[in-house]
Amino acid sequence: MDDESWALSPNARKPLPELIEDKIRALITNGTFRAGDRLPTEPELAQKMAVARSSLRTALQRLQLQGVVEVMRGRGWYVRSTDVAERDEPLRFDRRVSDSDLLEVRIALETTAASLAALRASQGELDDIAKLAKLHQAASVNDKDELLRTDEDFHAAVVRASHNELLDQLYRSLVPQLRSYRRNSYSSAEVHVRSANDHNQVSWFLRRRDEAGARAAMTTHLLGLYNDLAAQTGMPVEERAGLTNYALEDEPSWQQNR
Repeated sequence: MDDESWALSPNARKPLPELIEDKIRALITNGTFRAGDRLPTEPELAQKMAVARSSLRTALQRLQLQGVVEVMRGRGWYVRSTDVAERDEPLRFDRRVSDSDLLEVRIALETTAASLAALRASQGELDDIAKLAKLHQAASVNDKDELLRTDEDFHAAVVRASHNELLDQLYRSLVPQLRSYRRNSYSSAEVHVRSANDHNQVSWFLRRRDEAGARAAMTTHLLGLYNDLAAQTGMPVEERAGLTNYALEDEPSWQQNR
């Protein structure tokens, strides 16, 4: 490919990561890259597009969350799907949806995904999830971007391992809308330690094909985020939803805290 084919479209109204995303989409749409193809390395892509690697990585992460590309640890970025048109836009809402509403839906989606992943994930997927948990644990507490990236990579891998395409699409539509809150939630080393331990616990149950255990571990993890958000926003206790696992029930039950 000549250098001009990598040139970004000039559009002062769009942030640089979105311009990079548009270019990669165009290269997939015109057949330059097909499903299963490996993309050039991040340094190569950054050089070809004359952009910083941080902007490039943001664009790749956006495409990853939309299911267009995927990263294989130690191997690089690959095109996951050439069906880019249907994955362009996230779900749109008629009015502003609160972060607590989004988190409640995320809890429903991801706990289901965790239980399905325990049953359906391949051994390779389970190995990748375990590696992603370790990468999140090893991320620097002072680098919020890295903490967010490794956190999103882990959760996205669990959802993909559910092998439910609709669930995956719904999940990807929620993630960008929670990104700002999630990044700011890493306010201390203790928060990171809790998050890393929770990820390891989810991975532990998944590797043992324990459906109920994986669901409960994911429930505990996401409920921690929900309670942190409720406390930060000053939500009255009587308005908060809670999750509880009853001894004789298989599913977590919503309850109104009083």
